Amino acid sequence: MKLYVVGFGAGGYEYMTIQAKEAIEKSNIVAGYTVYVDLIKEHFKDKEFYSTPMMQEIDRCKWAIEKAKEGNNVAMVCSGDSGVYGMASLIYELAGEDNSLEIEVISGVTAALSGGAVLGAPLTHDFAVISLSDLLTPMELIKKRIECASMSDFVICIYNPSSKKRASYLSEVCEIMLKHKDKDTVCGYVKNIGREGEKSKILSLEELKTAEVDMFTTVFIGNSQTRIINGKMVTPRGYSNKY
Repeated sequence: MKLYVVGFGAGGYEYMTIQAKEAIEKSNIVAGYTVYVDLIKEHFKDKEFYSTPMMQEIDRCKWAIEKAKEGNNVAMVCSGDSGVYGMASLIYELAGEDNSLEIEVISGVTAALSGGAVLGAPLTHDFAVISLSDLLTPMELIKKRIECASMSDFVICIYNPSSKKRASYLSEVCEIMLKHKDKDTVCGYVKNIGREGEKSKILSLEELKTAEVDMFTTVFIGNSQTRIINGKMVTPRGYSNKY
């Protein structure tokens, strides 16, 4: 028995690593958030699938652990990387010190990387990844992290920038960043990375404040050196100045 915690990338089958594909193929049961399971179902038709909606992560992980303990190979799937806002940490928390269950985390390409590739090369220097979802993290702490990253001139990658209940959050954190970053700072966003309807745009920090984004959008805010080169968002590492 084995429990794989699998990050399968941006969503499209071609974004899945060979390691992730093999882990799912070795499993007889695949569990995950409904949206994510639906993305990969057609490629693994011989598997038993179990899915739950958002807000039922604990129940889903407990079910996967129990099924693995019953002697099954189980794949708990997550989009992107299973250790970046994924289920890997929760699986370990719930399994605790029980060493009768073998757990293997399979990394995947998280949205910061796959979205960055769509925009160009925005993450070539130091960057911070921050989620604006306040379901598990207080908004005041999120804003503090945004401010500290802005003061440090990090490139900032934002996950979960907006939803119906959080429509103003991106605008609010843009105002915080504008205290420390120029209004013309190069920014970009990518919607539906690796999926049908993928869309990207490069814009200024001032323009980002009023941009229409959703939960399936990943947002990138450049640092003071980020610029547009031939229509792409690029953050230089500094090689040109060094050599």
